[in-house]
Amino acid sequence: MERKPAPRVSTHDVGLAGLATATLTIGALARLSGVGVETVRYYQKRQLLPVPSSGGSVRRYPLRLAQRIRFIKKAQALGFTLDEIRTLLDLADGRNRRAVQAVTAARLAQINGKLSDLARMQTALAHLLHQCLTSGDIQPCPIIDALTDSVEASPS
Repeated sequence: MERKPAPRVSTHDVGLAGLATATLTIGALARLSGVGVETVRYYQKRQLLPVPSSGGSVRRYPLRLAQRIRFIKKAQALGFTLDEIRTLLDLADGRNRRAVQAVTAARLAQINGKLSDLARMQTALAHLLHQCLTSGDIQPCPIIDALTDSVEASPS
């Protein structure tokens, strides 16, 4: 399905006062935010976005939710989980900086742990590859040997 370009909302269209109260359909909100309608609904289900009441047949979403969706996407790009993002959104007013710092420090510690694991795997694979390249074709491949359980199960 081809996506339509994001609707442009400007002060010319709604005036300065109207910009704060402008509302969009879910499709227009999704396009403006660069996500699909399903993503908006998923964020609502995960309680990252409010579900507006339906004043008639179509729900209307405040324009400010586009900024919230962009916040979520940027936080995901930094590796935050949706649960962590919900905490950050709850703290978005900035008054509880220690809590924001704690969430960020925990995420950074997880990233550092993953980097350590990746460095360990890189060293092990580089060593195995070097052994394989220098062992010659007569000996068994050290990579396969390292991945194969060296203790055979004996029948009972």
